[in-house]
Amino acid sequence: MQTRITELFNIQHPIIQGGMHYVGFAELAAAVSNAGGLGIITGLTQKSAADLANEIAKCKDMTDKPFGVNLTFLPMLSPPDYPAYIKAIIDGGVKIVETAGRSPEQYMPALKDAGINVIHKCTSVRHSLKAQSIGCDAVSVDGFECGGHPGEDDIPNMILLPRAADELEVPFVASGGMADARSLVASLALGADGMNMGTRFIATEEAPVHENVKQAILKASELDTRLIMRPLRNTERVLTNEGVERILEKEKTLGSDIKFEDIAPEVAGVYPRILMEGEMDLGAWSCGMVAGLINDIPSCKELIDRIMSEAESIIRNRLTGSL
Repeated sequence: MQTRITELFNIQHPIIQGGMHYVGFAELAAAVSNAGGLGIITGLTQKSAADLANEIAKCKDMTDKPFGVNLTFLPMLSPPDYPAYIKAIIDGGVKIVETAGRSPEQYMPALKDAGINVIHKCTSVRHSLKAQSIGCDAVSVDGFECGGHPGEDDIPNMILLPRAADELEVPFVASGGMADARSLVASLALGADGMNMGTRFIATEEAPVHENVKQAILKASELDTRLIMRPLRNTERVLTNEGVERILEKEKTLGSDIKFEDIAPEVAGVYPRILMEGEMDLGAWSCGMVAGLINDIPSCKELIDRIMSEAESIIRNRLTGSL
């Protein structure tokens, strides 16, 4: 299957593994890329630019296929040394960067001068158009269903994707709610050039997370995610657990007076202990509604091969056959 995304990134299948904190290590990125998709290392999971350089080198030892690095630009009192991370990406020979969070505009000259293709994750059409205007080569359009930060507009992909298709000139992929062949074919029908999967790739053999995390996804239904931090206008979709319910109770009790410090014990710095050590009730971790569609833990190759085979069957038999 050839689309503008497979051509842009020189990949076999129009499937991207999005950057995920404490999930997007070399093991997963290489497995996705070796299976014909686009694997992504999560840059800020690495504690320094030197650590990122080592992770890039490790990934290059595991695959000769294209892979990318995610850089999320966050509002922080002490921001990471983004220029150093970008230098590590450039020096490592990586030619694809997925950006997220705030606009990457100030870093675009360095990335483009190095010949890097940039795909920016957006939760609205207006932000997608901004990404296009500053020179991003592609956009990942993230619907309200997504795990992590869905923005504040609450527009699901059945509306958001065709709206993006109406407005954008650069290629884009559908993100949020993507799990299988049906997701891919629907995304293509709505105007996207491929799909980005996050939660689905956590439940794979190569995902370097604790088995408790994978089993939690398998056990979850589409009803088991919650939206936290809405009063702070930093909404995040997470899988419910005791820590998440504590957050929601604090938000209910404190109302508009709530501050980040009130929920920090369940949010700040919990990812390593949840994802790496399996302490599932400690606090919040990003997970999409798509958990309700995930029922097994295949290898990345098995997953991608299955998606592409079933997508072809849907297109050739179900869709063409209905004409």
